[in-house]
Amino acid sequence: MSDPVTIEDIYKLFRTSQEEADRRAIEADRSMAELKQNILKLEKTVERTSKAVDSLTTRWGRFVEELVEPAVIRLFQEKGIDVKEVYPRARVSRLGIAMEIDILAVDETAVVLVECKSRLSQDDVDEFLEKLKNFKTAFPHYKDYQAYGAVAGIEINKGIDRYAYKKGLFVIKPSGDSVAIANDANFQPTTW
Repeated sequence: MSDPVTIEDIYKLFRTSQEEADRRAIEADRSMAELKQNILKLEKTVERTSKAVDSLTTRWGRFVEELVEPAVIRLFQEKGIDVKEVYPRARVSRLGIAMEIDILAVDETAVVLVECKSRLSQDDVDEFLEKLKNFKTAFPHYKDYQAYGAVAGIEINKGIDRYAYKKGLFVIKPSGDSVAIANDANFQPTTW
């Protein structure tokens, strides 16, 4: 037969349980504080990494623009679009539309918008198609011009050149020391 449990025994057990709970709560608070510090460090690391990647992406994008720009007049004149002027990074902010065209090539009746990417993806093509739809609103002085679109990339994700072609865009790819339009003789460009 065991000894009867007293109120004092229950109180001791309760106090011990409470002390254990308090100790665990303090430990949990300490762990939570460490976790918050680690999250803050991680957020700062992610922010620095994102800035570094953005800077690198911007540099590669500028590299592509600088590779394509000198060839634009020749490339499109060979395709029968007699552009004579080239404007790198043409920017506008009008009617709530902020837009930048990587390379804008112009003649008296036509304009070619060129989007340059280090790696061209379907999202890039789709975003550029939206830009083409809004171009004449953002640049109303070209409203009576035939507007053509072209995408250029050092690397082009698999099948994206064909996708852009089917959407009526010229596709510019590296070729030797320069770049070339990859579209074949059957290509019919879309005008906007």
